[in-house]
Amino acid sequence: MTAFAPLPQPLNATGDPRLVGVEIELGGLPESRVADLCASKLGGTAQQVDSHIWRVENSQIGQIDIYLDIFLRNAEHSKLRDLALDLGREVVPVEIVTKPLDMDGLARLDDLRMTLRDAGALGSGAGWFFGFGLHLNIEMASDADADTVRPLLAYALIEDWLRAANPIDEARRLLPFTDPYPIDFTRALIEMGPEAAHERVIGSYLELTPSRNRGLDMLPLFAHFDADRIKAAISDKTSARPTFHFRLPDCRIDEAAWSIADEWQRWLTVERVAADTALLKRLSQAWQDDHGLLTLSRQSWANRAGRILQSAGLDRV
Repeated sequence: MTAFAPLPQPLNATGDPRLVGVEIELGGLPESRVADLCASKLGGTAQQVDSHIWRVENSQIGQIDIYLDIFLRNAEHSKLRDLALDLGREVVPVEIVTKPLDMDGLARLDDLRMTLRDAGALGSGAGWFFGFGLHLNIEMASDADADTVRPLLAYALIEDWLRAANPIDEARRLLPFTDPYPIDFTRALIEMGPEAAHERVIGSYLELTPSRNRGLDMLPLFAHFDADRIKAAISDKTSARPTFHFRLPDCRIDEAAWSIADEWQRWLTVERVAADTALLKRLSQAWQDDHGLLTLSRQSWANRAGRILQSAGLDRV
């Protein structure tokens, strides 16, 4: 199994390993086939729960849910729901959703990708409308303000570089799933600083980027702190959970060189930047220097951030 490097803060506030839930979107295979392949590779028993929902129980990584990824799967009128799901099968991804995993569990899940690829799974590059992604739900280290704000600031500072270093598929770029943070929000984060109170940061987030369609969707974590505040501000359904919802990467499961471990490396870079106070300050000052009153292109900052990360030995993604 491919080894997954641990987080800079590997334990949560209770001293247990921080866990990571994973969502994998793919095409080319029906839910039933994906469930059988999961059970074959990871053990357990595959069973159908609903017309488009399957589950693998007692696998090596615990329960795995497999379903067509569309809001209609929970619709009250089953016949209408099933018709819509069947019609959308060509472009609606099948989603594999795991329970929170430790590093060993992530490695076992990563091995599954080869089984799926060999069986004909398709990734985001296989079709123009295949906006498939890989989502990582990384447990926060603690409820302390710094453990929320520092990773968010680190991500905002290096997001343009992350996108430039590993460009997402053009189809996914055109779909409204992973838009970059607005310049004004990053500016506000820098001004508040890495030790800002999370209540203040939530207010800025809701004012300047009130959307779930971000590479780092903070709304589930913010709802963990104040569910009523998020529900009142955002119409999209947001489940409260103490995790960073990282959704920038494509899912290129049909490409031999692609792996979940590579995508994990992106998040590791975010947390390593977050853990380095001097580097956070350097990036923040350079960002302010690079962005005047008007920002015409984000590429200039992507290049400059890359040079700073390279000098810190953190430019591998």
